[in-house]
Amino acid sequence: MADILVIKLGALGDFVQALGPFAAIRHHHAGDRITLLTTTPFAELARACGAFDRIETCGRPASLDLGAWACLLRTLNAGYARVYDLQTSDRSSLYRSLILGRPEWSGIARGASHPHANPDRDRMHTIERQRDQLTMAGIVDVPLPDVSWAKADIGRFGLTTPYVLMIPGGSAHRPEKRWPADRFAQLARRMIAVGTTPVLLGTRDEVPLLDFIVAKAPGAISLAGKTSLIEIASLARGARAAVGNDTGPTHLIAAAGIPVVALFSAASDPALCAPRGPFERATVRVLQSASLADLDEATVAQALDLV
Repeated sequence: MADILVIKLGALGDFVQALGPFAAIRHHHAGDRITLLTTTPFAELARACGAFDRIETCGRPASLDLGAWACLLRTLNAGYARVYDLQTSDRSSLYRSLILGRPEWSGIARGASHPHANPDRDRMHTIERQRDQLTMAGIVDVPLPDVSWAKADIGRFGLTTPYVLMIPGGSAHRPEKRWPADRFAQLARRMIAVGTTPVLLGTRDEVPLLDFIVAKAPGAISLAGKTSLIEIASLARGARAAVGNDTGPTHLIAAAGIPVVALFSAASDPALCAPRGPFERATVRVLQSASLADLDEATVAQALDLV
């Protein structure tokens, strides 16, 4: 039995798109012990997916957090036979130099035994890029993201069908990746008019944003700050569809296999990072506009089949 390390630090959308590689590594190393090095926000998903024997959340220590640095060094030097660096960043590549031994390494770090040497890697969608990386390390069967294992009791939310999930928020420092809140409100009103309940998801910091939409669309429901990641996946399986900005929860919902409309501005390239579902057939439709302020509510409603 060998010890294997997988590195995936975040963010949420990237973590969701690594679920297929996680499953493939688990299958390939069925008799081995696999440790995931990640960060705290993703521990819940990591535990629930069943791919790992141990999870360490000290993957991105603050510069003065000596305890976290000690944890990182212990984790990296636990005697692994192979490391799969699925983060493939400058930070995670540097971690190879912190290991006293020289385990086999899949990634882009200098001296890697199984380098992802494809010169086009930065022009590949995240899922194809990770598949290509694992193929070069001898793992050839990598599934699409799937959260069918994510189960939670969502009865406490008191939802009745049909409902559509809406994700109006996103990174606070990337406002250009958000469709205007009043457009979400217009879309929510249209949903209510055809007998569908808009259910809004967001963080605690996004409570004012979601409250604004609910005030403009009475009958919409805000679950801002009330859901775990596992609960979001469970809510998705009961939803008719979802619409959201290019943000982590949209990726998580897409992995549940329901129809998703993902809204992209010029700030990100869907060819590299669009959400993907667990089926080869398309479950995600991307709408892109250079500025999301130019994307009208009727176009999104049509993509959701609400007209």
